[in-house]
Amino acid sequence: MSSLRVLRAFSTRANTAKFAANATYPKTVLNTSFYFRSFAIPNLKRAYSTEQTEQKTGGGSSSGGSSGGSSGMLWLGAAGLLGAGVGYYFYSTNNGGILEKTQVPLKPKTIDYQKIYNQIADILEDNDWDDGSNGPVFVRLAWHAAGTYDKVSKTGGSNGATMRFSPESDHGANAGLKFARDKLEPIKQKNPEISYSDLWSLAGVTAIQEMGGPTIPWIPGRKDADAATACSPDGRLPDATKGPSHIRDIFYRMGFDDREIVALVGAHALGRCHPDRSGFDGPWTASPTMFTNSFFTELLGRKWVEKKWKGPKQYIDKETGELMMLPADMALMQDKNFRPWVEKYAKDDELFFKDFAAAFHKLLELGIPRTGEEKVYHFKKTDESS
Repeated sequence: MSSLRVLRAFSTRANTAKFAANATYPKTVLNTSFYFRSFAIPNLKRAYSTEQTEQKTGGGSSSGGSSGGSSGMLWLGAAGLLGAGVGYYFYSTNNGGILEKTQVPLKPKTIDYQKIYNQIADILEDNDWDDGSNGPVFVRLAWHAAGTYDKVSKTGGSNGATMRFSPESDHGANAGLKFARDKLEPIKQKNPEISYSDLWSLAGVTAIQEMGGPTIPWIPGRKDADAATACSPDGRLPDATKGPSHIRDIFYRMGFDDREIVALVGAHALGRCHPDRSGFDGPWTASPTMFTNSFFTELLGRKWVEKKWKGPKQYIDKETGELMMLPADMALMQDKNFRPWVEKYAKDDELFFKDFAAAFHKLLELGIPRTGEEKVYHFKKTDESS
């Protein structure tokens, strides 16, 4: 029922008479203006004795603070109660004049994204996981959720969080990511207003920044899909055994150019491979929980030889045998258009940070409907002073 109907229900003598015929209240309350003054509002307060007197707002910003304010229940009339989003009684002409109760949906809660960022940062350190950090697997979750986008069909991408469903959750490229999704579940339960797709992308941003990487601009507003019918087909993520042509096919499909491709692969400074997931084994760098340009310096600065083992083809550094590179990584050094960017990023970590931040932001935005009016968040790292 609209607010106009609610008001009209008490605005005519006919309805007053109908109410009188069915009600047990004294006749003196049946005057329309007196009814609103003496009966409707007092009973509304008694029916909902806990009033909403303040609406808290907040969110991350470039200063890390929150934009706040409060809005009390400033209106004591029916229209005010409707706008406040609380329960109220209305008179229905469709049920014999019985006083009924309905509930107006509450205004959506303002989400404090900086708070959620901080909660994610609090669970990054984990001595029971790879190298003592959940950060690299959170970056991989955000990347694999977004990297399914196809610019032609406009399907895939982080919008939908479709990795929650089979068959996408079972795709070989997503092996091991259930750990990351489960690790973030308690934060989702604490903040049910955030979508899974926003939470996963924010986890990637948080991990990169907290591990020493650049500030990543981030925009909320992703919506979760309801069923597996929204899942992306298998094969949209890069195959680590392939060369330059495959790499371009995968990344060009998303809308990236060669420079952006090399910048994004620089995230291999983080984490390691596992035989029970990807089939490969080992870290790319000696500091797999620190975001640096070391992927490029290691790729160019070491001599790489093929590893002799029963697993898939991969390379190890000849000097120690402790670091590894994938065939797709080696392709960056071998391709005449990729290699110049490898060399630039190896020499200039500031340039790499700048280009990576832009490319990763673009990755997380693929396929997300935008108006251009959305707020862009720049989160404060937890070690920054307030």
